[in-house]
Amino acid sequence: MSSAARFDRGHTDDLMSFLMAGPSPYHAVAEAAARLEKVGFRQVAETDAWEGTTGGKYVLRGGAIVAWYVPEGAEPHTPFRIVGAHTDSPNLRVKPLPDAGNEGWRQVAVEVYGGTLLNTWLDRDLGLAGRLTLRDGSHRLVNIDRALLRVPQLAVHLDRSVNEGMKLDKQRHMQPVWGLGEVHEGDLIAYVAQEAGVDAEDVTGWDLMPHAVEPPSYLGRDEELLAGPRMDNLISVHAGVAALAAVASGDVELPYIPVLAAFDHEESGSQSDTGADGPLLGAVLERSVFARGGTYEDKARAVAGTICLSSDTGHAVHPNYAERHDPTHHPRANGGPILKVNVNQRYATDGAGRAVFAAACEKAGVAWQTFVSNNSMPCGTTIGPITSARHGIQTVDIGVAILSMHSARELCGADDPYLLANALTAFLEG
Repeated sequence: MSSAARFDRGHTDDLMSFLMAGPSPYHAVAEAAARLEKVGFRQVAETDAWEGTTGGKYVLRGGAIVAWYVPEGAEPHTPFRIVGAHTDSPNLRVKPLPDAGNEGWRQVAVEVYGGTLLNTWLDRDLGLAGRLTLRDGSHRLVNIDRALLRVPQLAVHLDRSVNEGMKLDKQRHMQPVWGLGEVHEGDLIAYVAQEAGVDAEDVTGWDLMPHAVEPPSYLGRDEELLAGPRMDNLISVHAGVAALAAVASGDVELPYIPVLAAFDHEESGSQSDTGADGPLLGAVLERSVFARGGTYEDKARAVAGTICLSSDTGHAVHPNYAERHDPTHHPRANGGPILKVNVNQRYATDGAGRAVFAAACEKAGVAWQTFVSNNSMPCGTTIGPITSARHGIQTVDIGVAILSMHSARELCGADDPYLLANALTAFLEG
């Protein structure tokens, strides 16, 4: 039986739709919220007093969302079960003065966000998405999902050594073109405002980013692979939304309060009011306890019993660079979610956390794998250690193994997102 026939591909088909709906962190959390609202969740404002009622609730702040479900009979000291993830991906971001150009070409001034693979943005049709901030303080999402921009590569005739090693200057070589003619200040934002259906004079701020417009697709003879943008880390956000919706809609008695915390700015260090190193998660957990009549003691008891699965993509063994991986740890596509371990706490997993993850996978009937970095290679990190240290929460780092991480277009096994969602559902059910 081929890999493509092993599982119902409904989850992966839905992930492809989610990837297309989330060209920016702001779009990703709006899509997550819309999906949760379909199963009864409702938004609560941080500026309002919170009620201690049961049911599903969520907070939106910028490109972050924290959602939780309070089951019937939950006590103020009931612990939480948290799925952590992040909504941002390495990419290019539009500068405050975006109108640029040279030699008759109209260009858009951009900054490089996070550790993106610069060459993957070359000669690719790019759209533009994000949010506009209006004079009254409101926001308007915008998504120009067509070929608008392009970062043109220098022809091989003008750089004969390019195939022996290409070096891109982030300032000089990464500015996309979007037309011909004279540069006029305000042109880009006027065009984006028109696309968003607002008056350009009302736009006083923007957070915009190019995105690849090519849709996700199955790949391979048996379509056992999935190629697409922003898999790091919308795979985990999508799986977390699916898992939270499943447990909130199910008839299983929940001994914990399930939570999804999807943060922004992981790729730039998480230090923001919407990042994992900010106060958002702690404030939501604390206010949830207090809204149910709890005390500081109840909050301390709840946090002490809380566990977080920090879900982010990891490295599948690369067939062309297998020597870059640890020789005894080779995660494979469609081998199930990975447990990420680093004794120097670049990942927060320890032996006790391993047992938690193993139990969830066993309950879900899901195979799983382990990732450890080659000792000669520096290890990446994610929100797991930050969550653990900032909130005193036992945290386990997991995820889906992918290739081409931080590329404009990444690659994973087509079954792995479904397996991850099942494992997260079992974890949230306790």
